[in-house]
Amino acid sequence: MSKLTKDVFIVAAKRTAFGAFGGTLKNWSAVELGAVAARGALAQLPSTEIVDSVIMGNVAQSTTDCAYLGRHVGLKAGLKAEVPGLTVNRLCGSGFQSIVTGCQEIAVGDAEVVLTGGAESMSMAPYQVHGIRWGSPLGVNPPMVDSLWECLKDQHINCPMAITAENLAEKYDITKEQADELALRSQQLWGKAQEEGLFDAEIEPVMVKDRKKGEVEFKVDEHPRPQTTIEGLNKLKPLFKKGGVVSAGNASGISDGAGAVIIASDSAVQQHSLKPMARIVSYAVAGVPPEIMGFGPVPSMEMALKRAGLTLADMDLIEINEAFAAQFLACQKALGFDLDKANLQGGATAIGHPTGASGSRIMGHLAYELQRTGKRYAIGSACIGGGQGIAIILERV
Repeated sequence: MSKLTKDVFIVAAKRTAFGAFGGTLKNWSAVELGAVAARGALAQLPSTEIVDSVIMGNVAQSTTDCAYLGRHVGLKAGLKAEVPGLTVNRLCGSGFQSIVTGCQEIAVGDAEVVLTGGAESMSMAPYQVHGIRWGSPLGVNPPMVDSLWECLKDQHINCPMAITAENLAEKYDITKEQADELALRSQQLWGKAQEEGLFDAEIEPVMVKDRKKGEVEFKVDEHPRPQTTIEGLNKLKPLFKKGGVVSAGNASGISDGAGAVIIASDSAVQQHSLKPMARIVSYAVAGVPPEIMGFGPVPSMEMALKRAGLTLADMDLIEINEAFAAQFLACQKALGFDLDKANLQGGATAIGHPTGASGSRIMGHLAYELQRTGKRYAIGSACIGGGQGIAIILERV
């Protein structure tokens, strides 16, 4: 958790469009989605032969092949068998963590070019039955467990993630109306960015089968609703606490998708004539009380900035994953930044939050935005279930 000892650069990045829960990508495993994003990113390199390692993030392991995610993504993307693969799980920070772990591999000399990324199929999360492998007594019906719902609850404190957002809303005086306004902003900003084609460069289409049209490209995020109105959001009742803040409209969308970010050392950039998009300046991971896990971006961002010798005022672009609108607003209040530099193309309340993939989406998007706008610094961050936060700072090259 430090300023990097070697220069490491983002040299390629792609993501799939994110599918809505039970939507177009509902039958695609995280491995399949990860391979699509990986192939797209690898196509930006002069050769796939230069990749030394694969690191992929994933949370729920919702299909039987997910245990092999890092390895299978590399193989399905066309990398040679000699390139090793690793799967990491830092919950909602897994996509970020894949980049951090890749930087560490480069720093110690284990690799020069690393394919990092994250993938999640939340739609394929199964129901589970425990305690029957060795037999069940006559007349006993073991319960079916919704693995997705259980994944979204911190069992150490017996608390759903949404309640941690309610705790922050209470602590920082965030109202439902304010959360709804933030959600509306996210939807509208995504709609504007989509109309202007700002996601085109970062999205690798998924070829899906349509009953009428045959094979078609899936290349537009499916969860956003840019036609959303504040009146519609205000009508949605709080779901987790009477008189609370978190509703279906101001929480991140359960989604499916994947992202891939290829990072390389300075020597690899020179040797292979790669085109760096951004330099990874520093990163940090921090812990917070599990009851306010959504606060994690605050200490992790502060730590990353301190280690880089920078301040939040130096950041031209800020992305904090919108796990919940109330949680984002609490972080904004604590850090004191202006919204005019944060989540400018919408956040997870619009785009969706396929847990293992969001970090890859955010960091890839920031790299593209730094190039498009000519701005210098960007910071991406996310809260993490269980009470953590992770942050990475980029500098345009």
